[in-house]
Amino acid sequence: MTDSEWKPQGDKPLTPTENKPRRRPPWIKVRAPSGETYKQLQMLMRSKALHTVCEEAHCPNMGECWGNGTATFLMMGEICTRSCRFCDVTTGRPKPLDWLEPERVARAVQSMGLRHAVITSVNRDERPDGGAPIFAMVIRRIRELQPGCSVEVLIPDFKGSKQALKIVMDARPEILNHNVETVPRLFRKVQPQDRYAWAQATLRNAKQLDPEVLTKSGIMLGLGETIEEVKDGMRDLRDWGVDILTIGQYLQPSKAHLPIERYYPPETFDDLREYGTGIGFRWVESGPLVRSSYHAEQQVRALSVLHRELST
Repeated sequence: MTDSEWKPQGDKPLTPTENKPRRRPPWIKVRAPSGETYKQLQMLMRSKALHTVCEEAHCPNMGECWGNGTATFLMMGEICTRSCRFCDVTTGRPKPLDWLEPERVARAVQSMGLRHAVITSVNRDERPDGGAPIFAMVIRRIRELQPGCSVEVLIPDFKGSKQALKIVMDARPEILNHNVETVPRLFRKVQPQDRYAWAQATLRNAKQLDPEVLTKSGIMLGLGETIEEVKDGMRDLRDWGVDILTIGQYLQPSKAHLPIERYYPPETFDDLREYGTGIGFRWVESGPLVRSSYHAEQQVRALSVLHRELST
């Protein structure tokens, strides 16, 4: 198959009889992690017994981001209670929460001298609060140890619990992120234990609880969706008050995960960025290798009223 044979622009999902892409097109290029800063960060994470989603999820931007001295911290362990079919994080029975972990993460943020910290976690469905207090603790401790550092949290849906979400929102992160990941038609196929209604409740309630906190979500392409379905999903997110949207290409972590139905060319991502801006998103980050925390610091510096208030 040659590069000229890639035809990902169509607006219908592939049927089972059609051939799926056999190899990555030329615009999907991932730089291997390297460099002195990357090595220093890796040693820092190990010394503090910390995990990053960059490593656990094999993010294609890890080399770039770690080389620039930024990373997304993965809290509450490395074992998730859900088994999303796109994700390479281990599924199983997690260990009890480590209540000292927020302190270690905050100390790492301080050691790195970060201006913007991204904090995420596995799902902890065995807990009624989903681990929400851990998010609140790390937000507040980062503010104490690294004044001026903005904080973005990429949270689970907490099964739509407004009470659990309020624990996080009361700590006032600059950005509250929850990814829908895909279009409604494919939601249960991609995320068997999730519900679209839980994502809706999380993002709507976040904006209602604190209108000044930026809300954010993300969608992957290449799982069998149509472009019109993507646009419908984008309109849903705007209706829920979402400010920032990320759109990227799904990359299959292993043969055990969902296959890639199609690679979309950069032009498709450009078109979706323009569409998203046109329907009212304040920021749309769209490209084949875009992930949820890509260029996050730029977003918060440009858009966050809360960060400017806290920095003065």
